[in-house]
Amino acid sequence: MVFTPSGIEAAAAPGTTVLDTARAAGVDIDSVCGGRGLCGRCQVVPGTGHFAKWGLTSTADALTAPGTTEREYRGRRPLGMGHRLGCQAGVLADVVIDVPAQSQVHRPVVRKAIDLGAITVDPVVSLHYVVLPPAALGDESSDAERLTDALADQWGLAAVEVPAGALPGLSAAVAAGSGAVTAVVHSRRRDHGPGDASPPVERRVLTVRPGYVDEAYGVAVDVGSTTVAGYLLNLASGEVVATAGRMNPQIRFGEDLMSRVSYAMLNPGGTAELTQAVREAIDELVDELSHAAKVDRAAVCELVVVGNPIMHHLVLGIDPTPLGAAPFTLAVRDGVWADARDIGLDLPGAALYVGPCIAGHVGADAVAALLAEGPHRSSRPMLVVDVGTNAEILLGDGTRVWAASSPTGPAFEGAQISGGQRATAGAIERVRIDPDTLEPRYKVIGSERWSDDPGFAGSLSSLEISGLCGSGIIEVIAEMFLAGIIDHRGVIRGELAARSPRIVADGRTFAYVLQTEPVPLSVTQNDVRAVQLAKAALRAGIDLLMTHAGITEPAEVRLAGAFGAHISPVHAMVLGLVPDGPVDGVTGVGNASGAGAARMLVSGSQRAEAEHAARSVVKIETATEARFQELFVAAMALPHEAAATTHLERVVDLPPRPPAGTHQAGTRRTRPHRDRRTRQEQP
Repeated sequence: MVFTPSGIEAAAAPGTTVLDTARAAGVDIDSVCGGRGLCGRCQVVPGTGHFAKWGLTSTADALTAPGTTEREYRGRRPLGMGHRLGCQAGVLADVVIDVPAQSQVHRPVVRKAIDLGAITVDPVVSLHYVVLPPAALGDESSDAERLTDALADQWGLAAVEVPAGALPGLSAAVAAGSGAVTAVVHSRRRDHGPGDASPPVERRVLTVRPGYVDEAYGVAVDVGSTTVAGYLLNLASGEVVATAGRMNPQIRFGEDLMSRVSYAMLNPGGTAELTQAVREAIDELVDELSHAAKVDRAAVCELVVVGNPIMHHLVLGIDPTPLGAAPFTLAVRDGVWADARDIGLDLPGAALYVGPCIAGHVGADAVAALLAEGPHRSSRPMLVVDVGTNAEILLGDGTRVWAASSPTGPAFEGAQISGGQRATAGAIERVRIDPDTLEPRYKVIGSERWSDDPGFAGSLSSLEISGLCGSGIIEVIAEMFLAGIIDHRGVIRGELAARSPRIVADGRTFAYVLQTEPVPLSVTQNDVRAVQLAKAALRAGIDLLMTHAGITEPAEVRLAGAFGAHISPVHAMVLGLVPDGPVDGVTGVGNASGAGAARMLVSGSQRAEAEHAARSVVKIETATEARFQELFVAAMALPHEAAATTHLERVVDLPPRPPAGTHQAGTRRTRPHRDRRTRQEQP
């Protein structure tokens, strides 16, 4: 059995329930009724098809058929379509089981706040109140003609189209408003570049509402491989009135992008399944946002969607398999203008815009981040890094922008790490290690106190410290390096076991123990290697761009995404995730892709800027670069095999680097200690 999204694999005797197997394997799954089929909290979704990542085929008959308890279940949590009660479904054959977020005790915390910064609101959707002259006997003008005439006479809007989608509700709106209606008009500028001073404008009516209406809303959606984040904005003011996020349900088909491409390739109808899953998530997100803001869903007039190339294609219902192999050709690169109903969303009066991509591995989410952070507008070298399972890198100096992607894998999100987990309540997110005693202290999501603070245990309430999330993984390994527990090659120094019980033998290698109870948590040698491989892939991509751009040092580094927003800039530099530069120039900027999508939503000029910028980006394909492997090997070292650390050494004491060609024996630092408490308390 394989459980997603955790990736935990387990063996089960035939007939064992899914819930019992999950609990024995340490899978995070809820249940409060003792497995009697009453609470509905243990709902799971069995997968069907061939899953290349795990080398197994999961079929519908891999679980026992629903029994009386399951068929007659009427609990407070309705049984979703395709869901099974984990406490009732028995295992009969190899199977992939998805544990949805609502069935997890430690539900993922989707942290996707955005900051739009200074922006001029210039929406492509506008409201126009008009009064239509009453129809008279003998006047052959249709309601559509009278509407377009009124828009021309009363608003100066010529040649407005009333498409088929706006017609069904038109006459009813005119009758209900006694001829007074508000037309929701969508405008598209057909500009061909920054030099096009007066581009033609195409206008069409999205819907017509009876009477006077003065509120219109839009939704910006950032579809990531792991999470889907949505933002509801007032189109008149640009105000973000609600935010929401959820796990991408496609995780059940594979954690990483290539696993999903393989699923689409190997399973008939796989693309349709992946598309349906993400579209349903977007539709549910719109519903959640509307309820949160107490806004009528019908008031949503436009939807903007961005995502990596594979998510971009799947949202549009396009087969992603060409993106899984060279030459990684996109089906469409420009922004896509359509209606929300075209992708199956229940938004009959809303337009849809899917942002432009740059290339086969650099998508609309990178373009949105580019728009939000502005490396193409910066007067100084700026590096923007969106850290995820597939990191996207942008480097600009105000004249040109270079872009690349690096396959970092899911290690930064807790996968492939022995004690790793997603960012949920109870996950360790901050770590500090005393360099003299090698004792750790940490903070967990859900508590504001450090583990050595008075009242820490009480602040946890019923929380159980259950693992390390991405920011905690970065910090614990950086701290292990600063404390001398691992050398610059990432080897855990076994000789330190004589100094501290925190260093323990782990087979032929060693591990560092963070806690022994209630859940044992250690950082193993394999964990360190997994992080080194991920960070080396990212750093090699960055170094490659800097070589092409002729830039030796970025003045600013923007760490984007939920992960980037919550890691310590200093620890990121200690690990070597980003190159050396002014430490105060390294900042976390939150969900830059979401912010860029929101900018495209409330401003037509921002949308045009994004399309122009996407066309001018220089894409560097890491897969075909001869130097990538060389740069990757150099980046495996901590912080780096050869790169300078001048700026970093001004704020932390780095262990002395061994002479070239020698193996580090674990020498202690010889420089005087700086104020360790200052570093330990920094956020």
